[in-house]
Amino acid sequence: MTDKTPITSEEPDSAFKTRGVDHITLWGSNEEDTVEFYRDILGMPLVLKQPNLDDPRQTHLFFDTGDGRILTFFVNDDRDSVDRQTTRTGAVHHISFKIDPAEFEDIMDALDENGYSYNVFDRGIFHSIYTTDNNGLVIELSADKYSIPDDRRGEVLATTQEIRESEGSEYAEDRHMEVALEELGIDYEKHDLPEADTGVGV
Repeated sequence: MTDKTPITSEEPDSAFKTRGVDHITLWGSNEEDTVEFYRDILGMPLVLKQPNLDDPRQTHLFFDTGDGRILTFFVNDDRDSVDRQTTRTGAVHHISFKIDPAEFEDIMDALDENGYSYNVFDRGIFHSIYTTDNNGLVIELSADKYSIPDDRRGEVLATTQEIRESEGSEYAEDRHMEVALEELGIDYEKHDLPEADTGVGV
């Protein structure tokens, strides 16, 4: 490794290449609490349910996250939900799901109405709502500030990084991404999102 790891959207010279996320599987508590949060609050259809093929004492729940990519849980009705995740190397810090920027404030209202606390941050190049699921796992609901074609997302982020570094900025801000989109000749729409703190240093 060199002192400076290059940031680029170019494919690396690697042994092989992945082609996107197929699914992510988490340890869950019980079926009722898991379905209540992921289906009834976040709106993810439960599309498949079967035994955990490695351990039939557990049930394997499959949720569609909204674009055909799947989030699954191993659950057991003998397990209670918990308030807090442990933090250690290899643990999951948080999972982020895309939301429609036009629904940002409606989602905040829905979390309020269903008794879920949350924080809102302006993360520079996107806006985020942070809440926790039934097991204390941090869930981020992320709204893009700019409409970016999925197939050019990596290119836009890498160009934003170059602009951020050239300015000596601490983190990527919306103005860096706006310049990147213009440099790359990508037509975009900027979404109207509520004022919020960056969360830097919190």
